[in-house]
This record gives sequence, structure tokens and C-alpha cells, in this order.
Amino acid sequence: MMQSAVRLPTPPPLDTYPTFSNLSRKRSPPSRSPSPVRRRSPPRNFDRSAQTLKDVDPQRAVERERQLAERLRKQEPEPTKPPTEEEKQAAAKAEYEKLLNSRSGGTYIPPARLRALQAQITDKKSKEYQRMAWEALKKSINGLINKVNVSNIKHIVPELFTENLVRGRGLFCRSIMKAAASSSAFVSIYAAMAAIINTKLPQVGELLVQRLIVQFKKAFKRNDKAVCLSSTTFIAHLVNQQVVHEILAAQMLLLLLNKPTDDSVEIAVGLMREVGQHLEEMSGPIALAVFDQFRSILHEQDIDKRVQYMIEVLFQVRKDKYKDNPAIREELDLVEEEDQITHRANLDDDADVQDKLNVFKFDSEWEEHEEAYKKLKMEILGEAEGSDEEGYATGESSDDEEDQEERELEIKDQTNTDLTNLRRTIYLTIMSSLDFEEAVHKMLKINLPVGQEPELPSMIVECCSQERTYSKFYGLIGERFAKLNRLWTDLFERSFATYYETIHRYETNRLRNIARFFGHLLSSDAVGWHVLSIVHLNEEETTSSSRIFIKILFQDLAEALGMSKLQVRLKDDLLRPSYDGIFPTDNPRSTRFSINYFTSIGMGALTEGMREHLNNAPKPAAIMPPKPESDSDSESSGSSFSSYSSSSRSYSRSPGGDHFPDLHRLDREGMAGVGVRTQVLRVLLHGQVDMDELRVDLTQGRVVLHVLGEGGATPAALIRGRAPHLGSKSPGVEVADPSRDRHLATVGGDVG
Repeated sequence: MMQSAVRLPTPPPLDTYPTFSNLSRKRSPPSRSPSPVRRRSPPRNFDRSAQTLKDVDPQRAVERERQLAERLRKQEPEPTKPPTEEEKQAAAKAEYEKLLNSRSGGTYIPPARLRALQAQITDKKSKEYQRMAWEALKKSINGLINKVNVSNIKHIVPELFTENLVRGRGLFCRSIMKAAASSSAFVSIYAAMAAIINTKLPQVGELLVQRLIVQFKKAFKRNDKAVCLSSTTFIAHLVNQQVVHEILAAQMLLLLLNKPTDDSVEIAVGLMREVGQHLEEMSGPIALAVFDQFRSILHEQDIDKRVQYMIEVLFQVRKDKYKDNPAIREELDLVEEEDQITHRANLDDDADVQDKLNVFKFDSEWEEHEEAYKKLKMEILGEAEGSDEEGYATGESSDDEEDQEERELEIKDQTNTDLTNLRRTIYLTIMSSLDFEEAVHKMLKINLPVGQEPELPSMIVECCSQERTYSKFYGLIGERFAKLNRLWTDLFERSFATYYETIHRYETNRLRNIARFFGHLLSSDAVGWHVLSIVHLNEEETTSSSRIFIKILFQDLAEALGMSKLQVRLKDDLLRPSYDGIFPTDNPRSTRFSINYFTSIGMGALTEGMREHLNNAPKPAAIMPPKPESDSDSESSGSSFSSYSSSSRSYSRSPGGDHFPDLHRLDREGMAGVGVRTQVLRVLLHGQVDMDELRVDLTQGRVVLHVLGEGGATPAALIRGRAPHLGSKSPGVEVADPSRDRHLATVGGDVG
């Protein structure tokens, strides 16, 4: 390692350095304010208890201890005595009075605090207790009136009777008038409630009528249109409920129409619309005079166009027998006629509104009056005198349950509200589903009442029929339900029978959708094919609608299964008895009808069995015609009828007989035209030629109609007169005269 060639000097010894004590120290000038006196803190191991002051005079020390103890004793609170009941009552009354008088109209008291004060004030003879009972009565009456409606009025009125309406009749009238003025739609309900209370407490109804009259008179003098409208509407409904006599409404109408103005006529029109039906029933001359006055105002007075239109509408309402403005709605007709109490009040009478009943007044006999109303309440509500409140509550609840059950039964029997709601739920569930699986999952969660299970398949079919075109969505829903449970399978099979029997009620588009729906269920084996046993394909038991239904049903089956599989299914030996109505073999006429039907819809392959049955069926014996009178006729007729008997067979008039077997034979062999069969059957069905007068002769490929003559009429003229439609449009048909051995008229050409 290399070392530096420069050598550093050695430091001097420590003694040679100057010390700080030898240096002069520069001090700051003295401060003007003296420095604070600082006490030195005691050392860490200093014990204060060890340093005690010695008492110079022991007597003074004892005296000092005594004075300190006495001073501490005076500072301690003295034990208070519990307040007495009178003191508690006085304190509660004072606090309640202070709360009521602290602000104009009283102040808000929290419910918990109010209950505590009410619990403390138990003296019923005191002013404070009666004041609290008055406030509770006012609050209860207001609450019951504000929540009344059509559905709960039968429950609100008994609750109102539990309150002291004799003491609070002023509160009741003020509250119900205020509610009627603020909500005109409920005026009829308030009038019905007032009518019920008037039957038990007539003084309440009378006070209400008097106050309404005074309110109307004041508003009429002040030209207050809004108050006049509310007063007249309320009075009109009270007149309808027969709380007040209709003479009051007549006086009001006379006053309003005496000097008509736009506002007065408008108020009178509103009053007449509400009370018009009742006036015409009870006082026809008054109603006639009022409408005469309206007519004169309409033609003679100078009033606004709007008011003229209102009068014209009023006359139209009268013409319509007040169908939109009945006197009493059915659900508000709650008072029996023998229980009604009608007050006779006039506009000119001096009414006593008893305003002092609106404010609290101390009652020295408060307990006696409450006990008297309690007895009256028991009488009104039908309670026994000895029953307590609990027993009444139990009886009332049982009555409410009975009323609820009756109401439910009434709704179920008369309006079918539950059934309508169920159908609406099913419909909305189907329409709100994206696919059939979601629809089935949702509908399985619907709580179907017992006995209403058939509504589900019915609604599925109805929803399907309402579509413009058939949607496979509904067929998949029905298939899934039918394969989930045997219950739904039976219900869908039952619905098939129901819809087939009533298919004539549906239009073509709905019929098509229903047929394709059940075709899907049959092709998917969701329902059994034995349901086809109700179908009888013949002329007597089918209609045009049912034939269209069967056509669409089988076309859908052929499309879904294929003609070969459909034939195999229809030839099943186990189900063959169920198809006897569709492919009949018991009656040749029905058999031919079924053959022609399936052939016309393009499914002739399904009729092979019936065609074979007809070929193997025994032929009926021929019936010889009667002999003619003249010899010449007999010769000619012999040759003619011999050919007839050799080549054709006569028909019989027995029910179900084969009238023209040769025509059907030619039809099967492809030799006869459609016009031949059609025209011959038309002659017979229309009754234009009697079956005993007509014979068919098939000779040399020609169809000849032989008609037996009547008197001097020739056969040709006879058949043309009775069947004029047989003409050149019927190929292969000619009219022959069997008595002259020659053809009189040839109507058609050769057969085939």
C-alpha cells in the first residue's frame, strides 16, 4: 500500500486550547418587567405526607374540624318526601294548562307526553280531564269522517255511535260540512252517513240541516259561488235520503231562478241534476214548474252560452231519466223507509245553529251524561245492559265476520268478481310470457280455487282463438299441461267436447284456431283419441261450422302425422269403436255422406274401408212399377221397364233406403257425371217431383227419368213444371214418356 509523502502536523496538547470560562460573556440588557417567581419542583423521591404541620393549639384544631363537617352537612341535599296523589294531580293539571295556554289555539303535545298526562289526570270532575276528553272526541270524529267510503260505511257508522255524538254533535256537523266542501265526490256518502245517524239521533240531523241552510243563505248574500255549490249539493243529497223535505230544495230553486244570473242558474242546474229524479217522483208539479222556468230562461233571458249549454244538458239528463244521476245509489240505500225521519225546514225560518256546541264547555254533571249516552249507545247498537266493553267488542267482531262472509258470498254469486280476477290473472300471465315453458311455470304457481280448475284450459283455448292466425305457442302450453298431470288431460278432453258442441257460436277464424289447437293436442298424444267418439259425421248431426271444424282438424292431423300414420292410427282396433261416428257403416246414407265428405276435402284414402263396405253390402230387391191402362202403353212400357229392371234397381221410400243405387254405382265406376246425381237429388229433396212418380232408367250409357203421368198432363211437361231447373246444364239426363215408348225430350247428352 502506498503512503502519502506529505506529513500532517501533530495537534497541540489540550491544555493549549482556550476555555469558555476564560472568555468574556456578553449578556442581554435587563428587562423592564421583573421575571416571574418560579418555585422549584420537589425532588422525585419527596414525600409530602412526611412533612406535616404541627398544631400549635389542639383546641383550635378540633374547632376547625367541627366547622368543616357542619359546612359539608349543609351542602348535602335533604331527602325529599314522595309527592302525594293530590300533588301529582295538581302538577299535571298545571302543566297541561300551561301547555294549552302557552300559545294561541294550544300547542303540540307529543303523544307519549299526552298519554302520560292523561294517565296522571284521573279526576273526571276536573276541567282538565273533560278538556282532554273533548279533544279526544274531536280527533276521533274527524278521523272517522275522513276515512269513510262506500265499502266501509257500514263499519264506520257503528264506530261513530261509540263516540258521544250527543255531546259532540256540533263537532260532527262542522267536520262533515268541512269534508263535503273539500271533496264533492264523497257528498253522497256523507249524506248517507248523516241519514243513518238521523234515524237514531234526530237532533244531529236537524242541527246539520239548520247549519247548511244558514251557510247557504250567508254565501248567497256574499255571492260566494263555491260555498253555495257545496251547500246546495249537500242539501240535495239530504233531500234524496229524505233527511229533509223536498220543499226546501224547491224554495232554493225558486230563490236562485227568481232573478237569474249566470252563477245562480249554474248553481240551480247543479242542484236540479242531483235532486231532479227525487222531485219528479215525490213532487211532480214542482219539478214541472222548475223545468218551465229553466225553459223560459233559456229562450228569453240573456245569459252566457256556457250556461245555455248547461240548461240544454239538464233537459237531456231529464230525457234520459237521470240514468247517470240517480237519486240514491244502490250501495248507499242503507235506511229502511219506515226508519226515516224527515225534517221540515224552510229558508225563511230563523235557524239556531248552536255555535256554542263547537267549543269546549265545562260540565258539572259530566259523568251522569256519559252514563246516559252509554245506555243509549247500548240501545242503538243492540247490546245487553249488563255487557261490558269486551263482550261488545267480541259481538261486534263476530257480526263483522258474518257480514264479511255474506258480502263474499254475494260477490261470488252475483258479480263473479273472483272468477273475473282469476281469468284476468291467467290472461296476463300468458301474454307476459316469452315462451311456453315460462307461461306454464307461471301458471302452475297460480292459486286456483277449488272447483275453478277448468278455467285454466278454457282460458288457454280462448286466448288461442283470439289470435289472427294459429300460434303453436298455445298448442305447446296445452301439450305441456296435459302431459304434466292426468287432471289437466281430463280437463282438456272435456273442453274438446264442450267446444265441439258449441262450435257454431264462433266465427271462422276463431273456429280455425280452436281446431288446430286440438289437432296439435291429438297429434302429440297429449289427449286421447277417444275424444273423437262425440263426432258423428252425417247430414243430420252436423252443421256447416262443425264440418269446417272436422275438416281443419283432420287436415292438421294429416300435416303433423302424415297420411300413412294417420291411416294406421285410425285403423287401430282398440280405438276403432271411437271412430264409428266419423266413419259410419250402420247406415248406407251416412256412409256415403262420410265418403263424399272426406273425398271433397282431399282425404279419400281414409274412406277405403267404407267403400269396401258399400261394395259388399247386400243390394235391395227391385220393385216393379204398376201396369199401364192401355194395351199400347203396356207394350211400350214393357220394353222400357224390362230394360230398367235388367240394368237398374228401383228405390224404396223406407227410411235410410237406397233411392238411386245405380247412380251411386256409376259414380263409383266413374261413369256418371256429378250433375246427374245432383239434379236427381235436388228434385227429390225439394219435393218438386214425388218419389212414387219418378223412375230412373240406365240404358246404353244414358240416364232417363221416367215420370208417371197425371191426367192429361204429359210427363215431359210435368217434370219440367215441377223441376224447371232440369235443363241443358244437367248433362246425361233426359225425360222419357213411358206410355208412348219414345223419348219426349232429351235434356242432356251421353253419360260419362
